[in-house]
Amino acid sequence: MAERLREKGSIITIKDVGKESGFSSTTVSLVLNNAPLARYIPASTKTRIEGAAKKLGYRPNQFARSLRSKRSHTVGAMIFDMTDPFCTLVLRGIENGLYKSSYMPILTDVHNERSRFERYLEMLLDRRVEALIIVANWLFLDINVLADLEKSSIPTVMIGRELQGDSISSVIVDNEAGTYAALEHLFDLGHRKIAFIRGPRSLGDSAPRWRGVRACAKAHNLELDSRLILDIPNSRDPLSSFEAGYKLAEQLLKRGDFTALMAFDDMSAFGAIRGLTNAGVSVPEKCSVIGFDDVALSTLYTPSLTTIRQPMAEMGALAVGIALEGVNAVLEKLPVPVVHRKMAPELVVRESTQSIL
Repeated sequence: MAERLREKGSIITIKDVGKESGFSSTTVSLVLNNAPLARYIPASTKTRIEGAAKKLGYRPNQFARSLRSKRSHTVGAMIFDMTDPFCTLVLRGIENGLYKSSYMPILTDVHNERSRFERYLEMLLDRRVEALIIVANWLFLDINVLADLEKSSIPTVMIGRELQGDSISSVIVDNEAGTYAALEHLFDLGHRKIAFIRGPRSLGDSAPRWRGVRACAKAHNLELDSRLILDIPNSRDPLSSFEAGYKLAEQLLKRGDFTALMAFDDMSAFGAIRGLTNAGVSVPEKCSVIGFDDVALSTLYTPSLTTIRQPMAEMGALAVGIALEGVNAVLEKLPVPVVHRKMAPELVVRESTQSIL
């Protein structure tokens, strides 16, 4: 029978397992679904049914189960732009966390488009995802999605942005502490003439990162030269910061002398290194450069990049934990806890910075 069913390519059903084992479909269903009444079924019967199921290659219909239990064991992972290097390790953390908890991620890339975000949100809700994890990036503040998320009424966690309100949890890095550590590293190496490439003004990370710079400068009586401070233009493309870093480094060289450059993120740091090198300014011999994020290319770039590491995989895993706590609260008919976590960054010293003392 097993060979005949496999030859036909048929889907093996509980009825087929019943015929193979010699027991009724009801008994087979109780055993294979581990139903409460299965405890009254003899062990020998269970063994025979389970053996038949294995022989036939029976797999339970998870979709049918989800309809009966009103549970899908799926979590929607919404990414604003898959091309953003920040997302890679965050996604790895999300996937690992869900895998360990036996949940299936449904991944969507909204391409930084509000209409696509709204449509995907509808599709995820139609598929009865039990939670949402949103990985925000450059354009998030330009899209007012807060109302869409709040009306979804399922546990939601935002990675990369902390939203004001009492319905959406968040996981972010301490941007201010990160840039404080970055500038202090350059200061400790003896640099006093330091150029800065700041983030786009519309981006949520830009303000706290600059606050960290100012706090460190104040603590060390370091004067910030306004001529050596330029902003990355607003853009829909997170990879545009490479080109911006390149052009802004060229502009900074025309504005004054400096021995170190602090970039907003790793991509702008890569661009700045390219711009400095093309202008005959070697890194780090004539100018140290430091970034922020620690994307995968940071170790492969020449020179390898000193940067501030965001614990991206850990942020993804933490978001999963918060989301599933919310799922459990829903199942127990309790209020969904709203959690805001700020994770510590880490200075990673590589080849792009050196002492001038």
